[in-house]
Amino acid sequence: MKRASDSVDLEKIRREAKKAWDDLFSADTLVCTGMSTCGISALACQTQDAIKEELSGRDFPARFMKVGCLGLCYAEPLVYVKKIGMPMVCYGYVTPEVVPSLVDKAILGDDLWKERALGIVDLPDIKERSAQTDIPSIWDHPMLKPQIRIALRNCGIIDPESIDHYLARGGYSALAKALITKPEAIIEEVKGSGLRGRGGAGFPTGMKWEFCRKARGREKYLICNADEGDPGAFMDRSVLEGDPHSVLEGMLIAAHAIGSTAGIIYCRAEYPLALQRLDIALRQARDYGLLGDDILGSGMDFDITIKEGAGAFVCGEETALMASIEGHRGMPKTRPPFPANAGLWSKPTNINNVETFANLSAIINRGGDWYNSIGIGRSKGTKTLSLAGAVRRAGLIEVPMGITLREIIFDIGGGIPGDRACKGVLTGGPSGGCIPAAHLDTPVDYESLAKVGSIMGSGSMIIIDEGTCIVDLARFFLTFTQRESCGKCTPCRIGTRQMLGILEKITRGEADLSDLSKLERLANAVRNGSLCGLGSTAPNPVLTTLRFFKSEFEEHILRGNCPSLVCKDLTSFYIDPGSCRSCGICAESCPAEAITGQFKEAHVIDQDKCIRCGVCISVCPEKFSAITRKSGKKVVQCI
Repeated sequence: MKRASDSVDLEKIRREAKKAWDDLFSADTLVCTGMSTCGISALACQTQDAIKEELSGRDFPARFMKVGCLGLCYAEPLVYVKKIGMPMVCYGYVTPEVVPSLVDKAILGDDLWKERALGIVDLPDIKERSAQTDIPSIWDHPMLKPQIRIALRNCGIIDPESIDHYLARGGYSALAKALITKPEAIIEEVKGSGLRGRGGAGFPTGMKWEFCRKARGREKYLICNADEGDPGAFMDRSVLEGDPHSVLEGMLIAAHAIGSTAGIIYCRAEYPLALQRLDIALRQARDYGLLGDDILGSGMDFDITIKEGAGAFVCGEETALMASIEGHRGMPKTRPPFPANAGLWSKPTNINNVETFANLSAIINRGGDWYNSIGIGRSKGTKTLSLAGAVRRAGLIEVPMGITLREIIFDIGGGIPGDRACKGVLTGGPSGGCIPAAHLDTPVDYESLAKVGSIMGSGSMIIIDEGTCIVDLARFFLTFTQRESCGKCTPCRIGTRQMLGILEKITRGEADLSDLSKLERLANAVRNGSLCGLGSTAPNPVLTTLRFFKSEFEEHILRGNCPSLVCKDLTSFYIDPGSCRSCGICAESCPAEAITGQFKEAHVIDQDKCIRCGVCISVCPEKFSAITRKSGKKVVQCI
């Protein structure tokens, strides 16, 4: 068994791993498939099986490898093909149905299947590149070119279940360097880097470590917060699925810096693949002597365990998370004492986010000044962001702090599908704010987002187009936070429910203008009086939509009109007699039996029975398009 008793042994193991890595890419044919949750959900497993079967039937040998998420989630399944003497090419949308074409053109053929190629995966580790191909580098792809990949440096490149792949690309070299460096010097390096917590609060990481280092007590805990629960967020999951050892190495560096004796990764059970790969990574690290007793002969004893969370959003808050680990209900506590002094089981505790840990090895290897040179103002380095919603290129990105929302949405994300207008973007998930299109030149950094009423949060970005109802959007996110409230404090428990009740009245067309001022007063009371971050940020989507989209609220109240035709109680469906061909498909499909009509007669929708589900529109033949929606509480249909 390979086991490193000191840094010399580790270097020998790394050289062996690098040789094996080189041999892998020197194979006659290597096929890599993106096997993170996004790829698997897009049938990547079936795609890989189909490739194996196709090549087996043609008696053509090849080596196969799985990789994590490259970030181009919109184009999954992704398949990379590397042939001897040729560059490695990344192909998108490789579903099982197109595998025969992939094999004929990209593997057995010579044209590299250019029409499906996204780019050449050229790395320092892969030297071969054909001068004859005009396929651009994958790093020149519009979604990847503006990025600076630090936390995501290995995602989509290595096999996440292989510690040797991580070692081949310099893994654990920062740990070896840190173990011969005084803890105080490491803390100063991290403070000099300007790294701030990537979980949402943005507290300076080095300062947080210093508090815990100076706290009294021989037994100290280090916790990795992987309880990512925002709708539309998948940054932490992608890192854990694509490069789990980067998180483990970051935790080991942090443990040495603060003097921790035990580490815990708190990850929600809804992330089975991330948990599986974490478990594999932990076993591998122990086998190699990188976890356990006397790590690399330094005298440092440290091990990591996994605690699976039940999916409570409130457990993203530090004190609620620790209560859950202790076996109690996940509910926040008042502070002080702060976790650095009395945290888990009343011992000094440091908690950092997955992304924060993933940045650390690069900072130790390249220096705090290097990291500090990236970013803007007090927001240094990069930030991983998940792009979701109404955007052409949905996926995962890592960009320098200070890039604008407009650059992210249009340059990286490719703009809005169907060339519809961008209405705005919600940053920070259900705890964030809705920023209108007029403010898309806002830089993405902690201070600039706060000025427009939003937050960085963990990094989710949900883009909304002109077809989105702002009132319904605010109602949706408040519904989430209200359900996730632990109920401990009155402002959050009762205030969010009262706010939600007002929003529901507005979407039903039953509110008046006085409800808007009441809603704003309640939102401020909840924000100022709640015990933890869940309650204090829950009003953000409401307050920002009231601030920037107040006219849309007034349209719902004064005219009973939902301009986006989303609110069911303010929308009616009707059949155009001139377009209806009496086929009866809509009547057969209507779950409420609200559509009637005789053969060769235009059908009619009974507005009292209609539940506004939209099934009729979806089944009406496109060549007829006889059913449309119209805003208004009551629609009288003339025949």
